Amino acid sequence: MSDKKLWSGRFNEPTDAFVEAFTASVEFDQRLYRYDIQGSIAHATMLAKSGILTEAERDSIIDGLKRVEQRIDAGEFEWSVELEDVHMNVESALTADIGDNGKKLHTGRSRNDQVATDIRLYMRDEIELIRSEIKRLQEALLEVAEREAGTIMPGFTHLQTAQPITFGHHVMAWFEMLERDRERLADCNKRVNVMPLGAAALAGTTYPIDRHYTAELLGFDRASENSLDSVSDRDFAIEFSAAAALVMMHLSRMSEELIIWSSAQFAFITLSDSFCTGSSIMPQKKNPDVPELVRGKTGRIFGHLVGLLTLMKGQPLAYNKDNQEDKEPLFDTVDNLKGSLKVFADMIPAITCSEQNMREATMEGFATATDLADYLVRKGTPFRDAHEVVGKAVALCVEKECDLSDLTLNELQGFSNAIADDVFDVLTLEGSVAARNHIGGTAPEQVRAAIQRARARLG
Repeated sequence: MSDKKLWSGRFNEPTDAFVEAFTASVEFDQRLYRYDIQGSIAHATMLAKSGILTEAERDSIIDGLKRVEQRIDAGEFEWSVELEDVHMNVESALTADIGDNGKKLHTGRSRNDQVATDIRLYMRDEIELIRSEIKRLQEALLEVAEREAGTIMPGFTHLQTAQPITFGHHVMAWFEMLERDRERLADCNKRVNVMPLGAAALAGTTYPIDRHYTAELLGFDRASENSLDSVSDRDFAIEFSAAAALVMMHLSRMSEELIIWSSAQFAFITLSDSFCTGSSIMPQKKNPDVPELVRGKTGRIFGHLVGLLTLMKGQPLAYNKDNQEDKEPLFDTVDNLKGSLKVFADMIPAITCSEQNMREATMEGFATATDLADYLVRKGTPFRDAHEVVGKAVALCVEKECDLSDLTLNELQGFSNAIADDVFDVLTLEGSVAARNHIGGTAPEQVRAAIQRARARLG
């Protein structure tokens, strides 16, 4: 394979060796080779249909490209920094294989529209893989939610005990967060799946190409409408990065709760040993390294989003060399997002709950106080008055170091004549969660119904 630059005709001096290495992208963009070859095969097919190549030239190019792909797959391909990028490496190898016909492949296109096409093909596949990993994690959450639909735990605001909920209900909140992520990525793919090939360097081409046919061959929804925008647009990469940042933010919030709940101070859940590590000095330690690392990687993904926005904010139309810097953050975002989703989908089903610890924690924070206020309102007490009555009852409980349900009927009636012996029906944890029996509520019956609807949505 010749290392002569395919654009060197206008230049009288060779590229400085350091500049050559500094400006090359082949070390990271070689991962696009399948998409580069896929796009080239479609381009050659279109050129032949349009009468720009003969059928024999087309067949020679396609056969040669397939041989190049086989060599790369087999690890027998030598990537050249001197040839700068994946596109030049593939084209140079093709020409070395089939001769001058290989030089005709680039007719009617530029590396500017070629790389934009490669990235979109890559992103289209990766988004679907990521969506499938989200779905696998959602299915794991449904399994846990169903198992723990009636397991009572404290619901928190400000990380203070607020009201009783079920663990299944909490897990279904995670499901809903991820469902929005899955929908967002599907919507993002609509803007990814637009073909820039044929825009050439920036103005289109004088050859009679058929861009609609190429788009059809590559499975794009449509060809892009403006050649300048086609080669300079990276909105789709930024939009994906924003969607990825939201997924990671959700995983990070889940991680924080898993870390807290698995601590000795809470002891609500136990993570499988397979997803934890020990300490090099403290033999008793079991560290939740997986959720901690995912929480940490979230900042990294946020950084890539800001980096891509900053990369694009000052660029005039059309293509600029700055855009070479889009790939590494994009690739890193894809890799870490997929890895985080995979490890979560594997880890979640192995969580075990301590029903007793959760229940005891719920009892410690006067979690049924709102239920007592609602009870008084139903008896005709104005809500603000009910709020004050319950506040006084809680103050007595603090003094006596007991729960609301431990107060006697006489003690409760000392705060309000509206209270009768049926009050204890609402002061139990089971009564509290069962009373919230509406769509979106924490009642076990509603949690199970939500799980059924969720499975239908995934289906």
